[in-house]
Amino acid sequence: MLADLPTPCVTVDADVLDRNLRAMAAHTAGLGLALRPHAKTHKCVEIARRQVELGATGLTVATVSEAEIFADGGLSDLFIAYPVWPSPQRAARLRALADRVALRVGVDSAQSAQALARVLPGLEVLIEVDSGHHRSGVAPEAAGGVAVAAQRAGLSVRGIFTFPGHGYGPGRQKQAADDEAAALEAAAGAVTAEGLEAAVRSGGSTPTAALTGGTLTELRPGVYVFGDAQQLELGTCTWDEIALSVASTVVSRSGQKIILDAGSKVLGADQQVWATGGGRLLDHPDARITALSEHHATVVLPDGAPVPHLGEVLRVVPNHVCATVNLADELIVVSGGTEVDRWPVAARGANT
Repeated sequence: MLADLPTPCVTVDADVLDRNLRAMAAHTAGLGLALRPHAKTHKCVEIARRQVELGATGLTVATVSEAEIFADGGLSDLFIAYPVWPSPQRAARLRALADRVALRVGVDSAQSAQALARVLPGLEVLIEVDSGHHRSGVAPEAAGGVAVAAQRAGLSVRGIFTFPGHGYGPGRQKQAADDEAAALEAAAGAVTAEGLEAAVRSGGSTPTAALTGGTLTELRPGVYVFGDAQQLELGTCTWDEIALSVASTVVSRSGQKIILDAGSKVLGADQQVWATGGGRLLDHPDARITALSEHHATVVLPDGAPVPHLGEVLRVVPNHVCATVNLADELIVVSGGTEVDRWPVAARGANT
C-alpha cells in the first residue's frame, strides 16, 4: 500500500492509534483520574471525538485558535493551558468561545487575572504552577496569592495546573513526576489556606503518565496518541505503539547510506541533544537519520545490514510528532495495510 502513496506523506495506523487511545483511557480510569488529553499533538477533530467517546472529560488546547477549531468540531469542554493575555481582539474571541463551550483558561499572575476579569467576568481559571520546567507558572507557595487576586477580580478559580516538561530527558521521568506531585500538593495547600478550593489539580505528560499519582485529579498527556522517536528513546513507548509515520521514498543510495525524500519541512527539525538522530525508521530500528535538510533525510544503516533499494518506500518515525502533524495538511489513515480514510489536520497553523 505504501508504494501507492505520493511521498512524503503522513500516515496513521488506525488500529495502533485506537489501542493507544484505549490504553490511556483505561490507565487514567484505573487511577481514578479525569483524562483531558492535549490536542496540540494531533490537531484533528476525528481523533478528539474518539478520545471523548472513550471517556475523556474534555480537551486541552494550546491556543485560542485551536479552541475555536475544536469548538467548531463539536467539542464542548476546553482548557487553554497557558496564561492567556486578553488583548482586545483576543478578548472578543474568548467571549465568543465562552458562549458556546465550557471554557477554562490558565493564569499565573494577578495582572493577567485582572485583565481577564475585565473582559470576561466569571470565567473559570486554573492557576499555573511551575513544577520544575521553568517556563510559565508561579512558585507553588505563590499560588494562593494569585488565586485570591483572581477570585477578587471576578474570576472563578477552579484549581491549579502544571506541566512536568523537565521529564523530557533520559532518566528524568521519575524525578519530574515527583516534582509535579510535590508542587501541586504545596500549591493546593497555599490555595486552601486562603479559604479557596483547589478541586482541580491538573498535570501530567506522556513521559510521566505511567508514574502519575498522588495529588493529581486530572491528566493531560498528548503524544501518547501517536508515539514518536523521542518517546521510543525515553522508553515511554514501544515500537508497537508507534501509530504515526511518514512514508518516504529512497531516492539515492551509496554503500550503507540512503537518501529519503522527507526532510525537515515534513518531519520537523526538533532534535534533543540526547537523541540519536533526526528520527527513526519503523522497519529498520538500527538505522540512524544522521542529517536532515529541508527536503531530504540522510540515513545510515549498520555495516552488513540490508540496504533498501531505490524506489522503496520506508516508514519514518519523527522525533517530535507534534511538529510533524503541524506541517501536514492531512493524515492518511490506514488499517491492515489499506487506506481507509483521510483526516484533515484541522488545527494546523492555529497559533494565535
